Amino acid sequence: MQSFVIEGGHPLKGTIIPQGAKNEALQVICACLLTNEEVRIQNIPDILDVNNLILLLLDMGVKVTKNAPGDFTFKADELHLDYLESDEFVRKCSSLRGSVLMIGPLLSRFHRAVVAKPGGDKIGRRRLDTHFLGFGYLGATFNKIQGRDVFELKADELTGCHMLLDEASVTGTANIIMASVFAKGTTTIYNAACEPYIQQLCHLLNSMGAQISGIASNLITIVGVENLHGASHTILPDMIEVGSFIGMAAMVGDGITIKNVSLKNLGIIPEIFRRLGVRLEINGDDIYIPHHDTYEVDSFIDGTIMTIADAPWPGLTPDLISVLLVVATQAKGSVLFHQKMFESRLFFVDKLIDMGAQVILCDPHRAVVVGHNHQLQLRAGRMTSPDIRAGIALLIAALSANGTSKIANIEQIDRGYQNIENRLRQLGAHITRVE
Repeated sequence: MQSFVIEGGHPLKGTIIPQGAKNEALQVICACLLTNEEVRIQNIPDILDVNNLILLLLDMGVKVTKNAPGDFTFKADELHLDYLESDEFVRKCSSLRGSVLMIGPLLSRFHRAVVAKPGGDKIGRRRLDTHFLGFGYLGATFNKIQGRDVFELKADELTGCHMLLDEASVTGTANIIMASVFAKGTTTIYNAACEPYIQQLCHLLNSMGAQISGIASNLITIVGVENLHGASHTILPDMIEVGSFIGMAAMVGDGITIKNVSLKNLGIIPEIFRRLGVRLEINGDDIYIPHHDTYEVDSFIDGTIMTIADAPWPGLTPDLISVLLVVATQAKGSVLFHQKMFESRLFFVDKLIDMGAQVILCDPHRAVVVGHNHQLQLRAGRMTSPDIRAGIALLIAALSANGTSKIANIEQIDRGYQNIENRLRQLGAHITRVE
């Protein structure tokens, strides 16, 4: 197991470029299974979850060509469908949550898919009911294979229909869209997720020959087609990494520029940081965060304490709650964080409390932070990263802390952040990866 050793208290300064979006990459790479022609995808992040998905596709028989760093061509013209029955395939799927996004394309093109319980972050229950209900509306059946913790989905023919999703699940929406592109007739998905990742997936599918409308809304319409062809696609910058760098710059920055952020696709993220008192200067598609001696939390118009809560897009993504909470520990004022979607995501705050942060964990979903106003520096400590986003939040805390910290289980951070220690060293961070 590898760890990060971080000597805190060194100001960061310079320019950094965000990687390609992790969640979009997982979706559009799986979309290559819908055609036997070449699909070229650029700006793919070099991170553990994405690399493991590409390796899994190779095992399935997808031809993968690396044209340049982050630039791959996929061709799924000779798949080993028997491999889907193997214990090895099930084992690899169970350790990679992104593998769930293969179900829709396989069911759509080959009329069957095998599903293992996917892995991923331990941040609470992440059910797949929305996926299965959507497949069922389209005419698929599923049953558990006796003696194995595996489900098999089948459909001789998928038929378009109107469906109302029980939740605006991002992966559920992506999976159902990909399952619907070959369905007979028209499919309408109401209460669909509409994150930029979903919009990008729809744009790619349309460039492959799909007929999808309602993009960027919560009512998606898909008219089934006979087949799809090859296409090219460029992945957006990762909004979660952009938000992570904004938080890092506010906490320990001495003037940091984040380049090429795709500002129009950041939604409410910049405004949420402004509510914590963080100053952002927009220059075209770049964001500059100046040095902050202090930043003061806004209150609501009636004077009540600021509350920051996650919500489906265009609300605040839950993936940034951990970073925002750490930033608030050095703000002037208090703020209530309400993490509605995952019941275990706030459990990392005990590490922040050990570092001297004033945080009250009200229940699994809510925490109150009383900011230090940069008057009291966090203490260094020994920590373990429980998931991707808590991992980067703890890393930000360690960069601002007094002394040397050690963060274990950094494979969790590697799942979502590309070459993070080298990129931060270029800004002036004192961070080392050790065995």
